[in-house]
Amino acid sequence: MNERLATLATEAATAVLTPLGFEFTLETTPYEEDSVQIMVTSPDARYIIGDEGDRLDDLQYLVNRLVQAQWETAPRVRVDCDSYRARAEEKLLRRARSRAERVLQTGQPLMMEKLNAYQRRLVHNALAQIPGIATCSEETDSRFKRITISRAE
Repeated sequence: MNERLATLATEAATAVLTPLGFEFTLETTPYEEDSVQIMVTSPDARYIIGDEGDRLDDLQYLVNRLVQAQWETAPRVRVDCDSYRARAEEKLLRRARSRAERVLQTGQPLMMEKLNAYQRRLVHNALAQIPGIATCSEETDSRFKRITISRAE
């Protein structure tokens, strides 16, 4: 595990959460290549996570900004709270696979809801494993884009 990154990330998460008055514990684990994940455990998890993970995304953004202020080329840090991200990602992939099955049955393309870049990458990679399925993201300048799932030609 990248110890420097783990230390900076833990300090950053503590610096953000402590003044907000939350009770929490942090556990840092390796995550993808040279990065780390901070798992926040708290009785206040619902407030840290927010609606559909929006506050958790904000926390992750702040932690990464604080880390990058001290180490400009630091790998990105993933922040999760009570395994919310893992559950949300599995739910997203179940929806995507279900739509892919419908596309194979009906031949009609289907669209996913608007997704951020990370979510789109998860869906594209998961559906690339299904023979006969193709995916493409809409061409817009928006951060959030829809994926069209169709039969591969």
